[in-house]
Amino acid sequence: MSCVLENLIPLCSDAASQAAAFSKLARESVRARVLKDDKVDSDLLEQDQFAAHGLAWIATYAAALEQMVHWAERLDADGKFTETEQLILQIAFGEYLNQLSGGIAMSQVEIVRPTDLGLNEDALSALNDGGAATLRIGGNTTGARARLAELLDVHTSSYGNDGLGDETLEMVSEQFRRFAAEEIAPNAGNWHGQDILIPDEVIAQMSELGVFGLTIPEEFGGLDMGKTAMCVVTEELSRGYIGVGSLGTRSEIAAELIRLGGTDAQKEKYLPKIASGEILPTAVFTEPNTGSDLASLKTRAEKTENGWRITGAKTWITHASRSDLMTLLARTDADEPGYKGLSMFLIEKPRGTDGDPFPLDGLSGSEIEVLGYRGMKEFELAFDGLEVPDDALLGPVQGQGFKQLMATFEAARIQTAARAVGVAANALDLGLRYAHERIQFGKALIAFPRVSGKLAWMATEIQIARQLTHFAAREKDHDRRSDIEAGMAKLLAARVAWACADNALQIHGGNGYALEYPVSRVLVDSRILNIFEGAAEIQAHVIARGLLKVSK
Repeated sequence: MSCVLENLIPLCSDAASQAAAFSKLARESVRARVLKDDKVDSDLLEQDQFAAHGLAWIATYAAALEQMVHWAERLDADGKFTETEQLILQIAFGEYLNQLSGGIAMSQVEIVRPTDLGLNEDALSALNDGGAATLRIGGNTTGARARLAELLDVHTSSYGNDGLGDETLEMVSEQFRRFAAEEIAPNAGNWHGQDILIPDEVIAQMSELGVFGLTIPEEFGGLDMGKTAMCVVTEELSRGYIGVGSLGTRSEIAAELIRLGGTDAQKEKYLPKIASGEILPTAVFTEPNTGSDLASLKTRAEKTENGWRITGAKTWITHASRSDLMTLLARTDADEPGYKGLSMFLIEKPRGTDGDPFPLDGLSGSEIEVLGYRGMKEFELAFDGLEVPDDALLGPVQGQGFKQLMATFEAARIQTAARAVGVAANALDLGLRYAHERIQFGKALIAFPRVSGKLAWMATEIQIARQLTHFAAREKDHDRRSDIEAGMAKLLAARVAWACADNALQIHGGNGYALEYPVSRVLVDSRILNIFEGAAEIQAHVIARGLLKVSK
């Protein structure tokens, strides 16, 4: 007997509209608490931070459910909406609708409930009838989870159709999945265990495959395939190892900075070399004791007769030693506080070696040892009067650094969401394989409902995060503003990656805690995703502020 509800897509479409209506009520309720003179008041927003961040999560869930409906409709139109996808859709709606009504876990110790946003029983009624009511009761059932777990193919690592709807993207996905399985995954444990740099040979292979030029325009030597292709490639590489999936992040950021804000000469000089992999960039933004508070940056760039002199300290700089180009944010106007006095610089440097990691006068650095996310290494950097030429300033005028950086955040967060989806998929691969192979009490672990249930939910939520990420990428590809959508994708996917890694390790039991099992590495790798490219709290704050702005 099928566990799939009848008229599933119309049922979910109805429920998605109900979730959107509930999200709108939440927005109106929070707005009433944080607006002052028809504007979002920063003090009130901070005072009511829990409710505001709860709004970000509610809106993220509503947006994710909407995209799941569109995913199902695309597959159905192509005749590819099979039982696997039907169960994923049904379970997704059943679980998220109940969380919207009863409470969303913003973290392991923070559950935001409708009452925290000032929503009463009348508001909750939006989820108590129609499609939402049916799915809340019959969507995420034990039987549905058990059946979905049966359908997950441990041999092909295929857990439902991603709904790309594009033959080229499907071929790209398959190509990079094969590359990751053959060249990356077998070596990831060694790279992590020895805490060494990802070999140059792998980077060369990635260059040949076009990884670093995926989104760079063809006129500058790139493939100009767009952000959706970037997501597909990033996910598959990160499924092999997050370090490899992250190699393209700094290239993506640098290329966006130069493409959007650089002079013609800077574009012609740097973009082709970034696209080919000849230049490996690094992003030099964060400073000690500032974190996400970029307005407080203290690193100075002082004008000299022939250029600029850089003085200050930076921290958490990924791939700093082996990079050839630093995109550095510094204060060029000491009298201009906050963001307005910041400028972006393109600073060339020689690649370092183990014996001499920073062979450049005026620059030194020390490695930060980390739990996971290895393969590129993290550094603290000190700039002691580093001299750079006049044309190192990004663009024709100074004082545009923060604005230039903000223009890259959409793409960077979409790419990070794709990394998170890849890490989550890796966790599911490992957990599912172990659940089939491990025999306990005379049967495979997959036979136990609390094991199969975990795996079914992992497959479901990975698809939710993927569809939200792809939606943000498509919006970006169509030149539509997608800062809120990108933030939502990153916020959700990061949590999904951590949850999947944690559950996969739980399925392994004691073996999961052993270094010899790759799931232990995936766990520590996944943890960083809730921190970098905007910590979850910062991300929720940015989303909430965007949602709460008064429309003109």
